[in-house]
Amino acid sequence: SRAGGRRGRPPQGEMDWKRSLRGRLAARRAPKKSEQELKDEEMELFTKYYMEWKGGRKSVNTSYTNIPRFYYRLPAEDEVLLQKLREESRAVFLQRKSRELLDNEELQNLWFLLDKHQTSPVIGEEAVINYENFLKVGEKAGPKCKQFFTAKIFAKLLHNDPYGRISIMQFFNYVMRKVWLHQTRIGLSLYDVAGQGYLRESDLENYILELIPTLPQLDGLEKSFYSFYVCTAVRKFFFFLDPLRTGKIKIQDILACSFLDDLLELRDEELSKESQETNWFSAPSALRVYGQYLNLDKDHNGMLSKEELSRYGTGTLTNIFLDRVFQECLTYDGEMDYKTYLDFVLALENRKEPAALQYIFKLLDIENKGYLNVFSLNYFFRAIQEQMKIHGQEPVSFQDVKDEIFDMVKPKDPYKISLQDLINSSQGDTVTSILIDLNGFWTYENREVLVASDNDNTADVDDT
Repeated sequence: SRAGGRRGRPPQGEMDWKRSLRGRLAARRAPKKSEQELKDEEMELFTKYYMEWKGGRKSVNTSYTNIPRFYYRLPAEDEVLLQKLREESRAVFLQRKSRELLDNEELQNLWFLLDKHQTSPVIGEEAVINYENFLKVGEKAGPKCKQFFTAKIFAKLLHNDPYGRISIMQFFNYVMRKVWLHQTRIGLSLYDVAGQGYLRESDLENYILELIPTLPQLDGLEKSFYSFYVCTAVRKFFFFLDPLRTGKIKIQDILACSFLDDLLELRDEELSKESQETNWFSAPSALRVYGQYLNLDKDHNGMLSKEELSRYGTGTLTNIFLDRVFQECLTYDGEMDYKTYLDFVLALENRKEPAALQYIFKLLDIENKGYLNVFSLNYFFRAIQEQMKIHGQEPVSFQDVKDEIFDMVKPKDPYKISLQDLINSSQGDTVTSILIDLNGFWTYENREVLVASDNDNTADVDDT
């Protein structure tokens, strides 16, 4: 029976073979899958395995989920609602920052506390305070003042006092300056339409226009002159703080320079005549510059031709230099407008400043090589020699002048003068005057005589 049982049932290997054959025959009879179905099946499997793999990774390292967002897209012009939301949120933020600043009452209270805690013995007339009392005042002055009462600030203001004390007045002025800087930054930020930390030309124009009524020294200006005044003021900021002519200035750069101090100096009702004359932003200074422009404009078309500009200053700028001005600077049908004229004036009146030297250097660099060589120096000095002949003067040898220029500048390359060489030498104003202005060259040539004459005049004054 055991033998019969084995004969009645096929071996295991034979059963596997039959099953495999049936499967193959069934697969042949089944309809083939389309290419799209195969792709779908492949994608389904890929997604399944990818999600399993991703889930496994997540449990291992999840730090990537904590990376902070570092880029926020600015709203587009047509996204009005988002723009309004951004403007409002910035305004709320600036208001909050403004409330964190010390107001007049709090500043008065701070002064009272400092005066009350001044430390003896008194040396001279200035009130002083030691570190112990300094910390006591910090505790009583309130949370807004906490940032000013640190060891670092105390050490910064500590000078030569034998008892290790600081001047109360110096500390209070330091606090006042900090408060003023923050107030001004907030005030400027209100005009920062883009909200990116810089002001465009139109933003700064709006700031200064709205500042005019708060400056007593500008009370005499007629409203019809406001637009010219604003243009005159804004050009100084952009000429010196935007050397690459990007059309925008960082608010930090505005705060770091002295121009804003000069502008806000006009709040002083008793500003001296001398200070007004030297301050570019004063009414007399702005009227002087605009008046010069009107005087040069002989045909009264509101623009300056090369011939009209040639009478600028002492009227001794060379024709070759003026040609370069009209080649390189922005003109309209070959004539210069007021804004371009302001850049020209700022460059020639501030020839010691790097921004002014950069402006003039670009005009002198006729081959656009980034340096001045013997050829370019000779090109400009020939015009000086021609003017000397016209005025009946004996022309000076170019070789002598060339050697003097290289001796003054001491460039890194003995055959080339770069802009940086000119700035580093501190002789840029003299060199440029020699090359572009007969009067400037004459002043340089006769410098010893002029110095002796000045000394004689001083002696005469002393004798009287």
